[in-house]
Amino acid sequence: MKPKMRTRRRAVVDTNACVACGCCVKVCPLSAIRIWHGVWADVDPGRCVGCGKCAKECPASVIAIQEVRA
Repeated sequence: MKPKMRTRRRAVVDTNACVACGCCVKVCPLSAIRIWHGVWADVDPGRCVGCGKCAKECPASVIAIQEVRA
């Protein structure tokens, strides 16, 4: 029997397409997203729980919720 691989959800930003509008920062309940150099958003993997609020709010649709290894 194979052991189950543990995964968790996490937001991932396409930094090449991010317009740094800050909408994701405003809705993140855990302050897991920051705008860097006024150019792109970045997600702190230690804080993000993958709730998806940022992805729903992003007007450019550049945030995805992905399953990553825990």
